[in-house]
Parts: sequence; structure tokens; C-alpha cells
Amino acid sequence: QVRLVESGGGLVQPGGSLRLSCAASGIIASISDMAWYRQAPGKQRELVAGITSDDNTAYGDSVKGRFTISIDKAVNTVYLQMTSLKPEDTAVYYCKSRRYSAWGQGTQVTVDS
Repeated sequence: QVRLVESGGGLVQPGGSLRLSCAASGIIASISDMAWYRQAPGKQRELVAGITSDDNTAYGDSVKGRFTISIDKAVNTVYLQMTSLKPEDTAVYYCKSRRYSAWGQGTQVTVDS
């Protein structure tokens, strides 16, 4: 019954920035313990960033220093702020609720000139 709806994907130039949003609804009372993953066609889905229930964050080595995960509990939304984007960041990005084991539908991010 938990639904995650992602938005914010699109085409950006190398070096550009993009913010992804994932709004939660359903039985979620307070959003917490969330993660972002990404997957390119034919590639394994990989963890990009996570934020725990006590707001500790962790990032994959390939995005550390460039991406930031955050939560706005007032609107049940988790964000992924992406900066200094590289072509190798191109993938479908998914949000996940670790608490409820729910996934968003994914949003395409393409980094290209």
C-alpha cells in the first residue's frame, strides 16, 4: 500500500545539476530510512545513496562528494541532489523505502552534450 512516485529526471549536460524527488503516500506515516539506486540497461542495479532513520547518510564511491540525499518529512519526500554530473551517471534512478520494502517506478537521467 506504500506508493513512491519519482520525478525530476531528464537530459542534462556534463557538469550540470539535477534534483530528483520521490514522494511517498499510502500507509507511510513518516518517511524515513530511504535509499536511491540506479541501473543502466544491461547493468546491475547499484546503491547510490542512503539515509537512515536517524538521518545518517552514506554514498557510493562513484558519487561521493557530488550527490546529496535528504528528506523533507513535512511532505513525505526524499530528494537526490546531483551536481557535477558525468556521462557515466546516465541511468534509471529508483527510490526505495527500506522500512516498507517499496520501490518507485524509476526516472531516467541522461547526461550528454
